[in-house]
Amino acid sequence: MAHQLFYSSPLSYSSTSKGRHISLMSRNGLLLLVALLVILGVFLPWVRSPLFLFPNRTFSSFSPNWRNYSLAQAAKFVAKDGTVIVCTVSYPFLPFLNNWLISVSRQKHQDKVLVIAEDYATLYKINKKWPGHAVLVPPALNSQTAHKFGSKGFFNFTSRRPQHLLRLLELGYNVMYNDVDMVWLQDPFQYLQGSHEAYFTDDRTRIKPLNHSHCLPPPDRNGVTYICSCMIFLRPKTGAKLLMKKWIDELHAGSKVYEGNDQPAFNWALNKTAHQLDLYLLPQAAFPTGGLYFKNKTWVEETKGKHVIVHNNYIIGYNNKMKRFRDFGLWLIDDHSLESPLGKLE
Repeated sequence: MAHQLFYSSPLSYSSTSKGRHISLMSRNGLLLLVALLVILGVFLPWVRSPLFLFPNRTFSSFSPNWRNYSLAQAAKFVAKDGTVIVCTVSYPFLPFLNNWLISVSRQKHQDKVLVIAEDYATLYKINKKWPGHAVLVPPALNSQTAHKFGSKGFFNFTSRRPQHLLRLLELGYNVMYNDVDMVWLQDPFQYLQGSHEAYFTDDRTRIKPLNHSHCLPPPDRNGVTYICSCMIFLRPKTGAKLLMKKWIDELHAGSKVYEGNDQPAFNWALNKTAHQLDLYLLPQAAFPTGGLYFKNKTWVEETKGKHVIVHNNYIIGYNNKMKRFRDFGLWLIDDHSLESPLGKLE
């Protein structure tokens, strides 16, 4: 368009009353050109934003009313090739979200990220920096207690996870879920081989052979497996939906038993539905638990170059997690915050 404006013959503008012709190089022609460029500069960046996609929403000062932004709308906005990458975040964990986003951006998958905010402060903060990529599914939680592992607030925070995932599956999307205390070192999608319904990682620290089975591991003497509920990939098929429904049922039935940690309920649900869905256990070398990656230097060296997503678990405490990331060169936001879609958070 700009090429045509600058190199075409005189731009003609006719007035029904005076029949004037305005040359592009005249004063009026230049003013017209500047006005056109300003209009394009203001409105083109909004074409892909929720303002453009959902023009019937309620707006205030040219900002969407994010309280009315639904999960269906948000998923439609971020999905690429039918896939959404989901995380759930409360306000205290925004630095970890930003750290995770840098690593996701390095693998060129940030555009399909949907942040499910658990409080309004998080919802507004993210959408101010990165419009359309955060949604809140009511009710909002207390942001100051939801990040403390083992607390009632933490359980309320994590126990909503299968409800969000089930809803996205019912909307027809492939869903990858990550906790934000993770860092991507490679692209995980290359490891989602085949067309299985559900992909998981083992949370045990016992070293497996590189060619280990991709079946669900046998249960321990208590009759349960120890699969991590923090890295999941699901396809919108009957078995995956059944698993999410069973996970929700387990949480409701044993809320007092599971209070503070939703992973045992997830494993019980897995064991009870394993014969009804197509499972795939991801390779340990690519998706190591934190109890292995951060504590077994020999294994890390032997599997160098194979690590894909590192999970900073097997440690309790916000500051402890941050320090361990720093100690291992995985706290990226100190020097690379501009690589995140959120930029530098104040």
